[in-house]
Amino acid sequence: MLTPNVVIYTDGACLGNPGRGGYGVIVETGGKHQEISGGFRLTTNNRMEIMAAICGLESLRESSEVAIFSDSQYLVRAMTEGWVYKWRKQGWMRNSKDHALNVDLWVRLLQLCQKHQVKFYWVRGHNNQAQNERCDTLANESAKKENLLPDAVYESF
Repeated sequence: MLTPNVVIYTDGACLGNPGRGGYGVIVETGGKHQEISGGFRLTTNNRMEIMAAICGLESLRESSEVAIFSDSQYLVRAMTEGWVYKWRKQGWMRNSKDHALNVDLWVRLLQLCQKHQVKFYWVRGHNNQAQNERCDTLANESAKKENLLPDAVYESF
């Protein structure tokens, strides 16, 4: 059982899907609490869920044992049930016909998971879990901001 020295809570949001998107992250380590958020002018909810995990891990300066809590079954199941590893092994194909989505973000996340020892945990969204609720607020506020950056990879499709 992993005893994390870092706990990361994440959430993604999209106003329309696709649409304006945002992510919210809370990083707790050593009694400290850091909030991270950002957004894109055109993206998807799943991309924002993955981006939240990436940004949380990228905020860590040194290799850590990390517990990530997310209400995204897509993110958590892809990591815990090995979907993403299967897709990578199959040349980023989900099956013989369908390409895996969000490959650019999965590659980034897998690289970070090599640097850190990471366990992913699913939490039910909108269930009065304080950190998840705060991440939801951060993500939605970010999606509503003016002058959002392009999600260059998503917009290139």
